[in-house]
Amino acid sequence: MELIQQLVNGISLGSIYALIALGYTMVYGIVRLINFAHGDVFMIGSFVGFYAVTMLGVGFFPALLLAMAVCAVLGMTIERIAYKPLRNATRIAVLITAIGVSLLIEYVMIYLRGAQPEAYPGTLLPKQNLELFGVVISSQSLFILGTSLVLMILLQFIVHRTKIGKAMRAVSHDAEAARLMGINVDNTISATFAIGSALAGAAGVIFGIYYTKIDPLMGILPGLKAFVAAVLGGIGIIPGAMVGGLLLGVIESLVSGLGYSLWRDGVAFIILILILIFRPAGLFGKNVREKV
Repeated sequence: MELIQQLVNGISLGSIYALIALGYTMVYGIVRLINFAHGDVFMIGSFVGFYAVTMLGVGFFPALLLAMAVCAVLGMTIERIAYKPLRNATRIAVLITAIGVSLLIEYVMIYLRGAQPEAYPGTLLPKQNLELFGVVISSQSLFILGTSLVLMILLQFIVHRTKIGKAMRAVSHDAEAARLMGINVDNTISATFAIGSALAGAAGVIFGIYYTKIDPLMGILPGLKAFVAAVLGGIGIIPGAMVGGLLLGVIESLVSGLGYSLWRDGVAFIILILILIFRPAGLFGKNVREKV
């Protein structure tokens, strides 16, 4: 029964990693860029949700939607100002810029509000324990998992059933051919950043409810773990990011459940090393060397 409890906790945590990982994998799939500022967009979403709840007095869903909207605008702004001018630059230049944007967001946030942590109100979602087949499951965990799954299904619908989704897939496959077919590549890339950032914002609010405490540097570790999840599933592959996030969450919870909680964070990076050694393309990717 303890195992099932840890699995439920792991899937709830993994769904948060999956939402963040989707942003990494969508952006990489289109512009071959690892957006290391993505974890800080997640942090901004968490704070937007917190202030929406505490200052505006709104509930969970309005706070979630507001955080997604703010993060979508932030993601598009970052892409237009920081990444678009470097579209044809070397990869190392873009990578250094991404790290710089990440640090800028973190320390602007510290400058504006200080480094002290905040705590999400514990009454935002109902806290009840449900007993299913002898296993006690928190209603909050189920609510978080349900919200995350709805957002992932919505993303799949956008990618496969809408005009912008078709444009994203076309640009991912061949940007030049897509441009010749009349697709606005720049707008498509901006839309990709907006959707990925909106999901990160939603993950920020969900993370705040799940862990309560938030601070301006909170995006570093979840952001890196989500990157590991994206690599685990196969970076650039949307279903891979979902599965990678859920797997990583379950593994972390099982490690904690076995009494090795100090290894909880280290396990993610051990997995990254093993994946890069034995299956660099990830679980869903094809092991084909990319030409640089």
